[in-house]
Amino acid sequence: MTAYIGLLCLLHLLITLVLSIDITYHVKEEGRPHTYIGDIAVDSNLSHPLTHQQHTLITFTQLQRTVESGSHLFNVTNSGKLYTTQTLDAESLCTYNKECSRIVKVAVRKGKTFMKILKIKILIEDVNDHSPKFPKNEIEIQFSERDRKGDKIPILNAIDEDISIKNSQITYMIKENKREPFSLSVTKRDGIFIPELILGDKLDREVKDSYMLTLEAKDGGSPPKTATLKVHISVTDFNDNIPVFSQKLYNISVSNSHQRHLPILTLKATDQDSGDNGKISYHFNHKTSRNIQKYFVLDKKTGDLFLHDNFQFTKKQSYKLFIEAQDGGNPPLKTVARVHIYVINNRNTAPLINIDFVSPLSESSAAVPEDSEVDSFIAYVMVTDTDSGPNGEVICDLKHDKFKLAKIDSKEYKMIVKGHLDREIRDHYKVSIVCHDMGSPQLESKKYFSVKVTDVNDVEPHFTKETFQFLTYENQKVDFPIGFINATDPDLGDGGQLTYSIINDNNNDNIPFQLTKIWIYFYITTNRSRNERHL
Repeated sequence: MTAYIGLLCLLHLLITLVLSIDITYHVKEEGRPHTYIGDIAVDSNLSHPLTHQQHTLITFTQLQRTVESGSHLFNVTNSGKLYTTQTLDAESLCTYNKECSRIVKVAVRKGKTFMKILKIKILIEDVNDHSPKFPKNEIEIQFSERDRKGDKIPILNAIDEDISIKNSQITYMIKENKREPFSLSVTKRDGIFIPELILGDKLDREVKDSYMLTLEAKDGGSPPKTATLKVHISVTDFNDNIPVFSQKLYNISVSNSHQRHLPILTLKATDQDSGDNGKISYHFNHKTSRNIQKYFVLDKKTGDLFLHDNFQFTKKQSYKLFIEAQDGGNPPLKTVARVHIYVINNRNTAPLINIDFVSPLSESSAAVPEDSEVDSFIAYVMVTDTDSGPNGEVICDLKHDKFKLAKIDSKEYKMIVKGHLDREIRDHYKVSIVCHDMGSPQLESKKYFSVKVTDVNDVEPHFTKETFQFLTYENQKVDFPIGFINATDPDLGDGGQLTYSIINDNNNDNIPFQLTKIWIYFYITTNRSRNERHL
C-alpha cells in the first residue's frame, strides 16, 4: 500500500512538472462566493528571505480573466490572496471521472519590475451534493412461471450526477424482502452497474401472480444519499435480451469539409427479442457532458449522428460521447457504446490577440508613469490560434521607440518600456501589436491601443527672469505693490502648484518688503514706509 501511494505521488509530481504548474490548491465545490483558497505570496516563497518592507513591494495581478479559461471563477488580490468569485459547481464545470481543475495565471511584480508569471492550478473537489435517481419511481417487470431458479432480470439502474467515482458509485439492496423468492445481484455492463433480480424458487402463477419489492440505491458519499424504486413483479413472459451494438467503441474522424446534412456516423444495435422488446431507440447516455451534447444531433430511430449547426471546428480537437441503445421492453433494457470523434481542421484562421494591462484606463488604453524604468512591465499579451500545424504557429511584433514585446512562451508575451518617457515632452502614444501565423498564405491580426504617460513631479520651477529689478519711492504706504514676480512649472497637479517666499541672505529681519498674493499673482509690496532704495 505504501509503495502504491508513493507511485501516485511520483506520477502527480511528473504531471505537475510537465504542465509547469507553480502552485496547486484544493477547493470544494458548492462553497460560498469569496471562499478563501490560499495565499500565493506565502506559498510561492517569493517573499523569502525579503524584509517586511521589501515584501510589501511584491504585487500580484491576475491575468486572462476569461470564461473560456475558467479563470473568471477566481480572484487574486494585490497581496496574493486567492478567493472564489462564485459558487462552484463541479458537475457543470467538469466531466465524469476526470480531474476537475482550472488554471489561473498571475503576474508578479516587485515594485514596477516584472518578476515572473505564476501558473496556479486549482483542483475543484467534488462533494456529495447529488442523490442517486432512478429514471422512474415505479417499474413493472415480468417473470415467467416457467423460469428456473437462478434466472435473472435486469432492472433500472440509478444515476448519480456527482462527477467523482466515490460520490457517484452506487450500491443496491432490497428493503423488507419478507421471504419472497427474489434476491439481488449487480452486473457491470459497458461500465454501468446494472441491478438484477434473481429468482430464488419456481413461481406458480395460479398461487400468486404478482409481487412488490422496494429497491434502494445508495451512493458512496459521506454521509451517503439514497433513492428507492418500487418494483412490481408480474408472473408472465418478459424482455430477456438486451440490445447489442455492432461494436463497443467507434473511432471516427471528421474534417471541416464535412457536409452538415450527412451523418458523421450511424450506430447500429440489434435485439433478439420480438415486438416492442426488439425495437431499439438511441440516446445520449448521462456520462456524455451536456456541453458536448449541444454540438451533436442524434436521430433516436436510425442511430444517425450529425454535427449541430453551432459546431465549430476551432473549439476542440476531440470529443468523447457515450451512446446508449434502449429497447422498447417494460422495463427497457439498454447498452452503451463509446464514440471517439477526432476533429481534423484544415482551415487557416487569423490569430486572436488579447491584452491585459497592468494599469488599464479602458479596454484599449493604459496608463504608464513617466518615471517608469526601462523594462518596466506594462501588459500581458496572449495570442490564440487554434489552427493546427504551421497555421497555428504565431509570431508577434511591436515596432515603437518607447515600448517593445518580450517573449514569455510560444504564444505569450510581456509588453515593457523600451525608452525613457517624459510627459512634458509627450504625454500620449498610439501603439499597435501585429501578429501573423506561419500558414500559407500568412494571416495577420493587429491590435491598436493607446498609452497615456502620467505625470510625476520631476521638473523644478523656473523664474521667467534671472533677475527682477524694481524701483520704489520712500514714504510709500504699507502694502504698496512695487513689482510682479512670476515662475513656471510644467508638472501637473500639486507638482505644478507654486508658492513663493523671500530669502534673507543678510539675516536682516528689517527688510521692508513682503510677498502678497493678489488674485492668482504674487507681488512684492511694502510692509512699512522706508527711505528710497533699490531692490
